[in-house]
Amino acid sequence: MTKKALLAVAIAVLIPLASYLWLKQASDNATVMPAHYLPDTVINHVEKGQMVNDTVWHRVANFHLVNQLGDTVSLYDLQGKLIVMDFFFTSCGSICPLLTKNMLTMQRSFARGGDIMSAPDSSIVQFISFSIDPETDSVAKLKKYADHFGIDPGNWWLLTGNRDTIYNYAFEQLKVDKFDTVPINPDFVHTTRFVLIDKNFNVRGYYNGLDSTSLNKLSKDIGLLMLAVDDNPQKLPFDPALMAIFFVIAIVATIVVTRLIFRKKNTDEPTASAGNTQER
Repeated sequence: MTKKALLAVAIAVLIPLASYLWLKQASDNATVMPAHYLPDTVINHVEKGQMVNDTVWHRVANFHLVNQLGDTVSLYDLQGKLIVMDFFFTSCGSICPLLTKNMLTMQRSFARGGDIMSAPDSSIVQFISFSIDPETDSVAKLKKYADHFGIDPGNWWLLTGNRDTIYNYAFEQLKVDKFDTVPINPDFVHTTRFVLIDKNFNVRGYYNGLDSTSLNKLSKDIGLLMLAVDDNPQKLPFDPALMAIFFVIAIVATIVVTRLIFRKKNTDEPTASAGNTQER
């Protein structure tokens, strides 16, 4: 087989293969939005002759609690923000300091202009830490704890208040004991879980606040929800019809290039033969 023939075969194989690999990569990188959790009801209706199921997702309730500055705050004051929640207590000597440090790293990652020395951009994400020992954790203790870790109160509340209110919120609204194999004591919400709440106050994820892989996923999910224009999963980054057209063009291009190479080869052969005849 001549070099030109080999080149033609290589082109015939490589162009479709390259097209396939590109399309596969585009499919694999398709944006998948964070899942919804906690369905309240499912509404069935007929659309274009087909039964369609619409899920109404649980909207977490409002609360009124006191933060480390002594201000009474409420969840529904945070319109248009994404929210990350966790649970701690100031006298905890085990997981709580680690959870706080990891959340602090995340808070600083949302600094204005990407400068970690700047104040966090409070318009994007709000962080909330509920004290699970509110009877002990006074405003003064919360403030001391916050100052110790360098927490900026601009977009991070450490909350205290009525114990039943906090515990009911953890189990009835956030369902922190669900979707995990690690049991949580209903009398003491000592958990590593971070909970992500979207702009509609729907739960969009549970994460292990001590696991770097889980925290990376939380950061990615926050980024996806920041860019989302609605609650629907993003479509693939290519249109199936355009994909088919692209593949057909690749095949046609392969055929054309191959034929041009062989035509040139066939044109060159008589010339070479004529030259040989003249020499004889």
